[in-house]
Amino acid sequence: MPLSRIVTLIVGLIVILGLTLWLIDSLSRLYWQLSYSPLLGNLLLLLLIVLVGGLVAAFIYYVLVLQAGEQRSHRGRKRVTPAQIPAAKSDAASTTLQAVKQQVAQIQDEVTRQALLSRTREIEANLARGEIQVVVFGTGSAGKTSLVNAIMGRMVGQVDAPMGTTQVGETYCLRLKGLERKILITDTPGILEAGVAGTEREQLARALATEANLLLFVVDNDLRRSEYEPLRGLAEIGKRSLLVLNKTDLYTEADQESILARLRQRVLGFIAPNDVVAIAANPQSAQLETGEIFEPEPDIIPLLRRMAAVLRAEGEDLVADNILLQSLRLGEEARKLIDSQRRRQADKIVERFQWIGAGVVSVTPLPVVDLLATAAVNAQMVVEIGRVYGCELNMERGRELALSLGKTIAGLGIVKGAIELLSTALQLNVATFMIGRAIQGVTAAYLTRIAGKSFIEYFRHDQDWGDGGMTEVVQQQFQINRRDEFIKVFIQEAIAKVVKPLTDTFEDQEENTKESQ
Repeated sequence: MPLSRIVTLIVGLIVILGLTLWLIDSLSRLYWQLSYSPLLGNLLLLLLIVLVGGLVAAFIYYVLVLQAGEQRSHRGRKRVTPAQIPAAKSDAASTTLQAVKQQVAQIQDEVTRQALLSRTREIEANLARGEIQVVVFGTGSAGKTSLVNAIMGRMVGQVDAPMGTTQVGETYCLRLKGLERKILITDTPGILEAGVAGTEREQLARALATEANLLLFVVDNDLRRSEYEPLRGLAEIGKRSLLVLNKTDLYTEADQESILARLRQRVLGFIAPNDVVAIAANPQSAQLETGEIFEPEPDIIPLLRRMAAVLRAEGEDLVADNILLQSLRLGEEARKLIDSQRRRQADKIVERFQWIGAGVVSVTPLPVVDLLATAAVNAQMVVEIGRVYGCELNMERGRELALSLGKTIAGLGIVKGAIELLSTALQLNVATFMIGRAIQGVTAAYLTRIAGKSFIEYFRHDQDWGDGGMTEVVQQQFQINRRDEFIKVFIQEAIAKVVKPLTDTFEDQEENTKESQ
């Protein structure tokens, strides 16, 4: 029983005893005054005994029962609160997965869609199993495989057979006392290996690392930049990591402490100092004076203790965090695929309308201002692009947007710049007498392209022009579409779709004129 409760009980009993003595003295006087009636006196005495007993019983019940119940309730609340955090994260992961499935359903490519759906099912299965994935990561020479072998020999609890193999490593299932969840520990290919095969193995290793609940990043000396960058990158996406200095048997105690100090300083800010541990997973053998070979035991106890402490304290959160992270990453990948798909569809709309506008203007030459209003910014094109991005616009709203962007293009002097740019390019490819007739049509196509590309950016960002407004988007598209490599391709298409039809029409007109004469 706690000391505070004992003190409360003693003080309470003393007070009750004092009150009881005072009450007995008072009632005894009353009893003698009623001595002429033995019945009344006995009833008064019985009442006194019942009253005192009730007070004592009520006090003991309050101290021993009610306070104990409150403490049990308080302890119960402490146990429940941490469990609610992973549950909330698991719910968030489930919700995110459902949203991802809806996104994936919009992907038109069957192979890509099925591949993403397969990955969502894998994440759901991982969420249901709740296994803790520990991944050993680092260069091929740091001793990762030796560390895995040492852990398999020292880990407290049951060690199952290999679960399966990667191209160069194995995954084992472990049981840690005090932790209900299974632990899967995976050896990964080494990073920073030479050649195409080495690059492919590193990509596999990084993919495994990004799916880990806990990462063991193994080094055998101070961190090189090529090691620091992937470690920092994994920490930035939320990977819980332990930095493991291996091969400490090769260093003096002073050198070991010096390296550990440098490592802790380099990773300060994203890995805690007590998460940097030193081990010797496969210490070198030594020859004794007797000639016998001494094989030292692996020294990985510091890592095992830290690993166990992290998994017991944070295991539930690590699983939930990792599932949520994988769900968000898959959702982002699906979003990018959908965005790419929509851009291809929208680009086709822009390409179609740019040549439609060019044809109309070439057949019926118009002043520049009318050209801008009717061809460069086309209301129907705006409506169709909006539809691709899930925005249903009517023609009135399309005309409003078209007029607004048309005024911006005119105000920026892009019409004049486009005419000069395309006239110069046409002079190198088209006969002089045809340039005047072709320039308006080709310019109409060019301005329609700039307008269409600008609207694609507008709808991609949920009908928002961004911080720089419409002006910045239009200027950016003009700069992109005036590059030499684009102009060359564009002029060749313009010759085929605008100039050649004009030439054919001109020749037909000349022939008709000759025949009529």
